[in-house]
Amino acid sequence: MSTPLVLAPASSDPLVLIPGMMCDARLYGPQIKHFGRNRAIHLAAITAHDRVEALAADILTNAPSKFALAGLSMGGIVAMEVLRQSPGRVTRLALMDTNALSETPKVAAAREPQIVRVLAGALPEVMREEMKPNYLAPGDGRDAVLDLVMDMALDLGEGVFLRQSRALQRRPDQQATLRRCDVPTLVLCGEHDALCPIKRHTFMADLIPDAELVVVPDAGHLPTLEQPQEVIEAMETWLAR
Repeated sequence: MSTPLVLAPASSDPLVLIPGMMCDARLYGPQIKHFGRNRAIHLAAITAHDRVEALAADILTNAPSKFALAGLSMGGIVAMEVLRQSPGRVTRLALMDTNALSETPKVAAAREPQIVRVLAGALPEVMREEMKPNYLAPGDGRDAVLDLVMDMALDLGEGVFLRQSRALQRRPDQQATLRRCDVPTLVLCGEHDALCPIKRHTFMADLIPDAELVVVPDAGHLPTLEQPQEVIEAMETWLAR
């Protein structure tokens, strides 16, 4: 579902934001505050289904007729499926700290013990291990970001973790989607992202005809929170293209 967060009078296209796994609107808190001053912002939930295709279809059902689209991590994976299903409605695309490839058998299998543990009530422990500090850039603000990630995950709960894990395991490869992408595209990642490293984003940017690659210094997998101003500036340039 796409939930309006800010309905600001503006002639520019609305901005649909898709959060990452076990995240909510707080992932984009600084960006929502900034862009919501003069642009309609919609936060798309990706919590109700265990297939990427169904999550994207829900977003399209509830989104404006035309919109700029941004997603981080799992949100970027769903954003690519939104583009695949309805390219004519997406006016520009931002893919942040994400992956266009289908899940490898090794990574898909590694999710099974996590799922078993979460079913047994160990969501906090699994999240602490999954969002290891080395997913984020070193620095004074890392602990605060990790605390916020934990708060978002616990608020969403076990069912969302299970559905999102299954959706990631079965996600489609989107290389062909990116080759057909004909809208201004921002491909952004944190310099220290160990989960979705820079080379993966270079690969995606090379697939897209009109893509700009931005690497955010002193950020890891969650640059929207680690270096919010740098992300805002990159998005401003993207939205003005």
